[in-house]
Amino acid sequence: MEKLPDSKLNIKLMAFDLDDTLLSDQKIITPKTLDALRNAAARGIYIVLCSGRPEAGIFPIVEMLGLKETEQGKYVIGFNGAEVFDLHTGEMIYARTLSPSTMSLVYNECKLRNLAPIAYANGNVYSNKDNKWTRIDAELCKMGFVQTDEFEKIIETPKPKMLVPADPADVQNFLPVLKEKLGDQVDVFVSKPFFLEVMPTGVGKGEAILWLSEHLGIDARQTMGFGDSMNDESMLRHCGYSVAMLNGLDYVKEISTYITRFDNNNDGIADFINSFVI
Repeated sequence: MEKLPDSKLNIKLMAFDLDDTLLSDQKIITPKTLDALRNAAARGIYIVLCSGRPEAGIFPIVEMLGLKETEQGKYVIGFNGAEVFDLHTGEMIYARTLSPSTMSLVYNECKLRNLAPIAYANGNVYSNKDNKWTRIDAELCKMGFVQTDEFEKIIETPKPKMLVPADPADVQNFLPVLKEKLGDQVDVFVSKPFFLEVMPTGVGKGEAILWLSEHLGIDARQTMGFGDSMNDESMLRHCGYSVAMLNGLDYVKEISTYITRFDNNNDGIADFINSFVI
């Protein structure tokens, strides 16, 4: 199924999911893709890293990209759209959070099923248990992991999201339970087979991109999002143009405007940008 533009597109802001999209399976941005992104930035196009990771987990990719000192590389979107961070001022310019009561409910439901959620504070990943599941996100994001017997204290202050990492079968079984318990208080979804994410209602990568484009005075029709998975859905639906990775989920390809010709390991993004944007 080939879905490609007929001509060059007039884009002012491009947002990129990280894992399995901008990053190869070796968790790097390949040289060809780096060149394409830097050339786009040099032409005035904003390059926005947009991830489910916390800001601290995105910063190593920011360094890899090498655009943080430029106007076009100064913004990152973290926690699946719950936060927008200005790298120049060091300030959070947009934030949405879960209430402590909601997080407490999630935690109690996890304990009933011998599951362990994680939360984020002080640049670290916290959980009440230390096992292969609870450590995955810290390892992916290259953040510190802290096991604590006082997890309740960590969730006494609002947080942008909670994550329940577990065996994929447990994730699928727990998903309808949390949806029933929480109703429309939160959005609950699977971002990876072993990650169940709990986010404030109405928060997503797409909503954050719309907010940022308005903040910058950019017409939303001139935004473009690249993604591969379910936590990219709002970005792909809200951006003026949406691009699914060749290696992305079939559903993601169906809802996207375009599909890259190559996957994340073979410069799919570079090929698309060089062919249809710059």
